[in-house]
Parts: sequence; structure tokens; C-alpha cells
Amino acid sequence: MAKGFAMLWSMTPLLLIMLLLPNFAFGNHNYGEALSKSFLFYEAQRSGYLPHDQRVQWRGNSGLMDGKASGVNLVGGYYDAGDNVKFGLPMAFTVTMMSWSIIEYGRQMGESGELSNAMDAVKWGTDYLLKAHPEPDVLYGEVGDGNTDHYCWQRPEDMTTSRAAYRIDPSRPGSDLAGETAAAMAAASIVFQNSNPAYAKELLTHAYQLFEFADKYRGKYDSSITVAQKYYRSVSGYADELLWAAAWLYKASNKQYYLNYLGENGDALGGTGWSMTEFGWDVKYAGVQTLAAKFLMQGNAGTHAPVFEKYQEKAEKFMCACLGKGNQNIHKSPGGLIFRQRWNNMQFVTSASFLATVYSDYLASARKTLKCSSGSVSPTELLAFAKSQVDYLLGDNPRATSYMVGYGNNYPRQVHHRGSSIVSVKVDPTFVSCRGGYATWFSRKANDPNLLTGAIVGGPDAYDNFADQRDNYEQTEPATYNNAPLIGVLARLHGGQSEYSQLLPVAIPQPKPDPEQKVTPTSASDIAIEQRETSSWVHKGKTYYRYSAIVTNKSAKTLKNLKLSVSQLYGSLWGLSKYGDSYVFPDSLPAGKRLEFVYIHSSNSPAMVSVSSYTLV
Repeated sequence: MAKGFAMLWSMTPLLLIMLLLPNFAFGNHNYGEALSKSFLFYEAQRSGYLPHDQRVQWRGNSGLMDGKASGVNLVGGYYDAGDNVKFGLPMAFTVTMMSWSIIEYGRQMGESGELSNAMDAVKWGTDYLLKAHPEPDVLYGEVGDGNTDHYCWQRPEDMTTSRAAYRIDPSRPGSDLAGETAAAMAAASIVFQNSNPAYAKELLTHAYQLFEFADKYRGKYDSSITVAQKYYRSVSGYADELLWAAAWLYKASNKQYYLNYLGENGDALGGTGWSMTEFGWDVKYAGVQTLAAKFLMQGNAGTHAPVFEKYQEKAEKFMCACLGKGNQNIHKSPGGLIFRQRWNNMQFVTSASFLATVYSDYLASARKTLKCSSGSVSPTELLAFAKSQVDYLLGDNPRATSYMVGYGNNYPRQVHHRGSSIVSVKVDPTFVSCRGGYATWFSRKANDPNLLTGAIVGGPDAYDNFADQRDNYEQTEPATYNNAPLIGVLARLHGGQSEYSQLLPVAIPQPKPDPEQKVTPTSASDIAIEQRETSSWVHKGKTYYRYSAIVTNKSAKTLKNLKLSVSQLYGSLWGLSKYGDSYVFPDSLPAGKRLEFVYIHSSNSPAMVSVSSYTLV
């Protein structure tokens, strides 16, 4: 139910209410623990077939027929919040922000042991987004609809509501949806460019296509997918997403075309004109301005430098507004939390904290200060603002309440979330009916039977008040895009004040493999891949390993034209034929049958094998 209809904004200054922050006395927070728990929340939000290494055990498979009625496989992805709808716009924004968090602070995540979980969380989203983009000018933007979904209170494993799929295409455009999805795929391609280059290339190809689609066929997506209007209406329009996508495509590809797009369209599309006091799934301008400022400080703006200086000016006005040191400041609660709206205000807290964090590091790297109307501000002060917001979220507030479920001792226990509020299907498989779920589970005045660890709920009101009640959806409903910006801030705060430059390219370290893991099944709805180490030997002081990979056709049809991506392979391979950047089986694979290929390489962890494409006949 998400969402925050959003966000009216203007260029006129807002009246600032100056509120003083009380002197609360609190202990230090364990940002590493909060970071770890954030990724558990994403596992709880998964739709589709859950993987073998799923850690949130109270969840089961769900949405296994998604897209079938439309002739497309839309199994997978994330439920956005406490309901069972898959909304494309906030899901893509979630992927973009998770990717940006990794791009900036992947090293800190690696040091925390959470980089693999972070990359898995991104890939769960991008795997779905790739399915949702079956043709260059077709993108599926929603599965299910909020009206029928909200009439029912069912766990995802039981849902009987509509799973209709809704799409945009040239006759029904959606530049905001296509632009955000292009941004997500471009940002994610940076995340995977070292560890899975074939996958990164595939993502970037889709990003190129989606940007061209968004720019050529212009229109608001909620005019084409009208069922989204009550939940994720695009109030800001699509101009910001076009700039946002161009910024990420430039960062991912280094192609001059996208830098020129930012330079030539910054004025016409509002990027250099709007002074923002919010950043989120609908309004991307502050994010565009922050990225453009980074490009400028890196010396990449070239002949467009005068335009990029205007982007930077607007980025700095956002930062000053967060600090309360600008001409148009963001309201704060008496306890010091920035406050934008009653419904899920925490989304704006986490996103503003992220922009402040990265901009603080950009300034520090460039040895510059922030220029506000009240005077210069050091990068350290900007980072301190972000830390204050995170600390409030984690419990340093007048109620001493943590707004991350499972963190601290006092956190929400009656979350507005179908899956967590209904007994797990693994504990009691008794079917929960549409309306029966309201009578039996929604109305219970008891704690949730399943702990939605890591979820960040909507949070308190403008006066720091909060009611932990399941029907109080404005305050107790979580959302995937609440956590996505926060994971970067948590990684940064946990990493401390180590010396590094955010203006230099950051190589994302590869996740460390588990040396004990010798069998690695990877399953999808139609295909299962299982790898097993079968032998190892030492030659001239170096150990080599032989792996057997079994590909099983789990569908009821014959599998043809199967293409596999194999990366992180350091040796020879037999049983597959090379085809461009992919590998193909020479024969078709009947239903239920298996084929094997083998390879030898010099790592005691298996290569990365994934399905690129296939057909069923």
C-alpha cells in the first residue's frame, strides 16, 4: 500500500519552523548490525521461487504464475511494501539506490561481510526487470493491482487476487517508468562489471534500449497504467527520470552522448531550475543534481561546465535545506527528524541522508566546502547531519523507539505487512482467505508472528509521535525504497573515517566465496543448474579443480536455444559451444531431461553460471 502520493514541490520558499533538538543521551549504534538486517528485509520481500540459500525461512514461494496470462514470464522481483503487488516504478528506484549504495560504499560493505548479500539483493531485482523488458519498446510496469489486493489480507503464498500484468509500449508510453528502469539497469551494470561482465553487458544493453524508448515515446506511465494512480502516481512527470537515466548511462558507459544529453537538456527538463527539498521514487532532481555535481568535480563536464555548475548550485541548495542553512529549508520535528509528509515519511529521511553522505565525501575528496546562505559548511558537518538522521531512526529520539524492525529493544511489533502479520505457511499451511485474513489476523491486537527483520517503517509524525498499530499504515508500513538509500549510509558510518576518494573510480570488490560450499544449485521456474566439484589435483605447485554442471529442464516443454552466461571461469570448458558472449547447448533438451558440461579452472569456488535466454516449444 505504499505510498506517499506524492509530493508537491515548488520554487517558492517554504516557511521554516525553527525547532531545537533536545539533548538526548544515547549510546553508540551498531551500524554493521543494522546493515546486515536491512538485507534480511529484502529477502522477506521476494516474490517467485525462493533460492536454496534463503535466510528468511518463514517465507515461501509465491506469484508463480505472474505474467503467464500475458504470455510473458514475470515470476520474481519484489513486493514493494506490506501488500502483494509488484509496482515497477518503486522497484526500479529501489534497485537504482541499492546499486548506488554499492558503487559508493562497496568496499565498506565487503569489509562488513555484506557485499554478497547486497549484490544478491540487486540481482533479485534486475533479474525481474530483465524479464519485464521482453522487447526494446515494451516494459511491464505492474503485476497485480492495488484495488483488489487491498480488499484482501493474505500472505503472498495464499493470494487469490488478480495477477494481471500491465505494460507500456509506443501506443501507451511511460517515460518515467522506462527512464527509472534504464537508470536501475545502468547502475546495476556497474555493480556487476567485474564479477559478472556478461550480465553487466546485458543490463547495459537493456538500459540503452529503455532510455531510447523513454525519450522517443514521451508520456507519463500512470496515464497508460492507470491502476497505478492511487498508489504510485507520477506527480513530478517524466522529465526528471530522463535526466536521471542519462546520468546513470553516462556513469555506466562513459559515452559522450549521455553527458551531452545532460548538458543540452538540463534547462529544458528542469534539472538546473528546480531547487528541491525532497528526493525519492517520484522526484529524482536532487539525485540528478548530485551526480552532475560529481561529474563536474571529476573534471568530466567539458564544454557543458556552465550547465553543470547550475546543477551543482541546485544540489548544494538541497544540502543546505537539509541542514536548515538555506533559503528554503526542510521542516524538522522537535526531535530533529526531517519531515515531509504523514505517509511513510521515513523514505525521505533515508534518501536525503544518502545524498548528504555522498556529497560530503565528494566535497572532502575535492577539498571543498558547502556554500550555504548562512555561510560555509564543512563536509564533516554534512555527514554529521546524515548520521543524526540515521541515529534518530535507530532509536535516538524522544520515544527511544527504533524504526527498524528487529534492531534495538523497542521497535514496532505490529507492522502493516501481510506476510509478517499472518502465521507462516510453513508453520500452519491452512489457507487464509481474502477477507478471512482481515478477521483473523489483521484485527489481532498482538505482535506479528513473523519478525520482519530490517524493515524500516513509515515512522513518526511531525511531532515525533508514533502508534504501533497494524491499521496505522501511514506509520507502520515498510517499503523497499526506505532501506535502499540507507544501506549505503550504514556502510559508510560503519566503515569509519578511512582515507579514500569518492571522486575516483571505485572498484567494487568481488564477494568472497564460501570455501566450504561445493554444491551450488541455481534454480528458476523452467531450468535448474547444479554445479559440483568432482576432482582436484596439484600441478607445478598450483591446484586445479574440475567441476561438473548439470542443467535440468524443469518445464513440461522442450527447451531449445538455451544460452548460458559463464563468468569467473579460469580454465577450459567442454560440452558447450561458444556463441558471442554466451555458451549454447548443441541439442534441444526434452522435458525432465538433463545435460552436463564440465570445466577445469584454478579456483576452489565454481564459476558463475546463469541463464541468458531460451525458448520452450
